[in-house]
Amino acid sequence: MMSRLFSQLNEKAALCGFVKSPEFKAREPRGARRTFSTPQRLRGEAQRRSRGFCEVANHRGFTLIEIMVVIIILGILAMYVAPKLMGRPEEAKQVRAKMDIAALETSLKLYKLDSGIYPGTEQGLLALVQRPESGVIPKKWRQGGYLEKGKVPKDPWGNDYIYLSPGLKGDFDIISYGADGVPGGENENKDITNWDID
Repeated sequence: MMSRLFSQLNEKAALCGFVKSPEFKAREPRGARRTFSTPQRLRGEAQRRSRGFCEVANHRGFTLIEIMVVIIILGILAMYVAPKLMGRPEEAKQVRAKMDIAALETSLKLYKLDSGIYPGTEQGLLALVQRPESGVIPKKWRQGGYLEKGKVPKDPWGNDYIYLSPGLKGDFDIISYGADGVPGGENENKDITNWDID
C-alpha cells in the first residue's frame, strides 16, 4: 500500500513539472510509522500532496542573475549620488534653501491670485498658513492655507526666511542668510535670495 502511494506521488510530481531529474523519488521519512489505511484515504492523501507539489512548482522566485543586476545598479547609483551629498553637505543645504524659496514664491503667487495683493512685510510668510488679522486683510483666503504642511518652513540652518514686501528687487524678497545667519558672506555663508534663483 505505502509503496503504491509513493509511486503515485512520483507520478504526480513528474506531471507538475516539479521533478526534472529521473533520480527524484518520494521517500518515506526515516522513523515514520507505517499505518494501514483504506485505499480511498491513501488516494486522497496522494492527491493533496500532488496539489502541493504543483503549487510549489508554479511559484517562481528571482534568479541569481536578476538579483546581481539589481545589486550592480544600486551600487552604480550609490557611487554617483553618495559622494555628491556626503562630500558636500553645505552645498546640499543651499540647494534645499533654493527649493524652499521657489516653493514659497509659488505659494505667494497663489495668495495674490486669491486676494489681489501679496502679504505685507508685517504679515510675513505666516499669512500663507494663517488668515491675516492686521494690515490689508484679503477678501478671499484659501481654507487650509497655501503651504502643504500647514507651517512656514525654516531654512536648512534652522533660521527663519526673511520676507519683505514690497521688496528691494521686486514685488517681494525672500532671503536666507546662509549658515552664519547674517547678511553677506561667501561659500556656506552666502545669502540665498529669490532674485538669484534661476
